[in-house]
Amino acid sequence: MVLNPLTDEQRAAAREKAKTARIARAAVKEDLKHRKVTVEEVLNRAKNEEALSRLKVTELLTALPSIGEVRAEAILKELNIASSRRLRGLGVHQRSALVEYLNK
Repeated sequence: MVLNPLTDEQRAAAREKAKTARIARAAVKEDLKHRKVTVEEVLNRAKNEEALSRLKVTELLTALPSIGEVRAEAILKELNIASSRRLRGLGVHQRSALVEYLNK
């Protein structure tokens, strides 16, 4: 499949869109770190916000206080969620299991 080359304006718009998405994801991770939002709220927002829907579940978990990479992987393994999964790829049961696990 051959892609058409982008014009300078299209390239600039794509860069700006990517920058905005990175900023949105970083803000959510910072809010999680300081407990300003819950995982359930982030999952609900991800249904409507494209930038959040592309956040990896592992990144979501490691943004939480007291959860590092090792513990995040253990949680994902226990809940049968692939480590490469993004928020938009979680099923209804995986979402509820994740929220339930973190609310213990």
